[in-house]
Amino acid sequence: MSNPNTFPRTVPIAIAPKPSQLNYSHHSHLSSKEAYMSNMNGNESGSDSALSGVETPCEACVHARSQCLVSDDEGSCLSCQARGVECSLSQSPQSRKRKLVRESGDESHGLRGSPGRSDNRRLRQNPPSLSSTGASGSLIEDMANFGGPTMLKRTLGLQKDRYSQYIGPTTDFEPSLINLSPFDPQDESLLARGVLRKVSDHDTFLMLPDFATPGHAQQFDDVEAIERLVAPHGRSLLDLYFEVVHPGFPIIQENVLFEKYERDYREFSPPLLAAVYILAINWWDHSEELSKYQRPNVRELERLIRSSLADAMWRPKLSTVQAGLLLSQRPEGDQWAPTAQLVAIAQELGLHLDCTHWKIPPWEKGLRKRLAWALYMQDKWGALVHGRPSHIFGSNWVVQPLVPSDFPEAECDDNDIEGQAEIERGRALFVQMVVLSQVLAEILETFYTLQAMQDVTNAGPQGTHLVLSLAKPIQLKLKEWYAALPTAIRMDSSFQTNNISSSRLSSIGYLHLGYFATEITLHRRIIRSLAADSQAVDPYVQHICRSAAKARLISAMDFVNRLTPQHVRGFWFFASKTNFALIGTFGSLLWATSPGREEAEWYRRRLGEYRWTLSVSSKPGEGHRLTEFAVGMLDISTGLLKKLPEKPELSSNGSTTEFDAGRRQSLLAMGIGHIPREPYGEFASADISGTQSPGSFIDSSDDEYEAFAPTAGMASMGDQ
Repeated sequence: MSNPNTFPRTVPIAIAPKPSQLNYSHHSHLSSKEAYMSNMNGNESGSDSALSGVETPCEACVHARSQCLVSDDEGSCLSCQARGVECSLSQSPQSRKRKLVRESGDESHGLRGSPGRSDNRRLRQNPPSLSSTGASGSLIEDMANFGGPTMLKRTLGLQKDRYSQYIGPTTDFEPSLINLSPFDPQDESLLARGVLRKVSDHDTFLMLPDFATPGHAQQFDDVEAIERLVAPHGRSLLDLYFEVVHPGFPIIQENVLFEKYERDYREFSPPLLAAVYILAINWWDHSEELSKYQRPNVRELERLIRSSLADAMWRPKLSTVQAGLLLSQRPEGDQWAPTAQLVAIAQELGLHLDCTHWKIPPWEKGLRKRLAWALYMQDKWGALVHGRPSHIFGSNWVVQPLVPSDFPEAECDDNDIEGQAEIERGRALFVQMVVLSQVLAEILETFYTLQAMQDVTNAGPQGTHLVLSLAKPIQLKLKEWYAALPTAIRMDSSFQTNNISSSRLSSIGYLHLGYFATEITLHRRIIRSLAADSQAVDPYVQHICRSAAKARLISAMDFVNRLTPQHVRGFWFFASKTNFALIGTFGSLLWATSPGREEAEWYRRRLGEYRWTLSVSSKPGEGHRLTEFAVGMLDISTGLLKKLPEKPELSSNGSTTEFDAGRRQSLLAMGIGHIPREPYGEFASADISGTQSPGSFIDSSDDEYEAFAPTAGMASMGDQ
């Protein structure tokens, strides 16, 4: 995202003519850097007549736009001596030049860490305009060495001093003319509007300087304010984040983050640093070290992250999307509108594209893919829990599936077997959540778009059969997904019986809860279609569909009841609090649409038990913010259900109707399945651990949860 006042995107761009010969020696490279500034002024001559004072002014004078006068005795300029700051001219020009090329870090890093950095920061309040006639050769050199430290310099989306804008096929840049511009060995070309960066034969970005965007000068104050709020616990919070959150949500490059922090935390994007801190603080008491101290001021952190994130959107980078996603994972941070902003920023950064063959560092490719799929998850689950149209469409999404090489090779000590196992488990969890999100996206597209709902309405009496025919292939995908889950992330007794430390938290709960929410989303549509015109639907079809839905509800409630403290206290994906509520909402729907009093009473009892289970975990210290929303929503639903008219009494055989063989065979041919034999009364409300789901067109996976010890779950928390 660019500053429209500095780089108006509506102005046609004159593509630079291709020179007759390109010479990329060091001397001519300096000339091209001077041409960068001249081009910004609309002057193609590349003249250096704009330079004043010494041939290469110091950075402080450049930022102050003042004349740089050198003291022969001191080897530094008079202005820096007067301000008491280190002058960049104190080194020999040649050594400074070598440092820029070799270490890829400009001298401003040293200035920000110097005792006089506050003065320098004030000088940056009015950064030099790209059209300034006072631009110096030193500034030109800095621009040519944009990118920051070694690990980040050749990245596309994480350079320290530049941000990127994807050049789409319909912008004022004509893609067929871009190749007429001269590209240097770094695949960059200087133009009047910025620097073209070609990452593949078909994908090009416009690189623009950060300092020309609103709020840039404030970011150094912001990051210092953020660090002061958590000091001296910054490093401990980072460690806590990577212990609890990162394994199940690996959207940050750990080695890059720690390289930055150990060198100078001021290199951080303020909103990202604040987001990591504010998310880690949720597990403050989990850390034996941190629990001894008072928590930082979370409200002030929230204020800083909101303001700094708004500024960062003017110069979007991968860190901007990372910060937005992390902020959305907080129990209080789930909002729909920011998701739209994140999707727009991601498109600006080209996250929706296939970066497999781009000329960027391999680790950035992996990070981009992980970040893209995390955003995809955020969009699809946000669309579900908020009931909104998705922002991401398959026709404009070509991100490749995640593979092992997209994750960093080593993120923990080789001797830390438990830590390595948790990382591998987290990667499998993240990959499977991406796949599940794709199935959810298909459900939303097939059943919950305005057009899809209208199609069912237009089908009239055949609406239920249309829904069932569309549901069958999706249900098969869910069944295959579940069957293919790696052993390490299955919800079975191995979590309690293996050698994993009892203090280590697990994030696998959010994946399995997501699975049940996906199943419920599918079945809600089926049950609604039955209720829309019950007289037009075959009683047998109604019976097996409701039995299948009941089986899903039983399984979901059983899953929640058997969650352990290790699960409840771990990291949960943002949609989880609503997914817990959806289980209660689904039970309320089945209660409301029950044909008889006995069945309705069964759902009433089960919802009461589910509320008790949720309330146990909503106690302070047990992840209460995770389930208290579901408790409140369940109270609202059951309150509304009291307004229902009383259900009629049905005979004992009312829930299992016999059908002639010919009719049954015709329904089986539709793919609806086998007859469930159990009447509703046979399900014991007090103990569901041994319940077998009725046979239906939907195969149950309830057996997965039979391996849990009944006393190991949330029900046992009430006695702790």
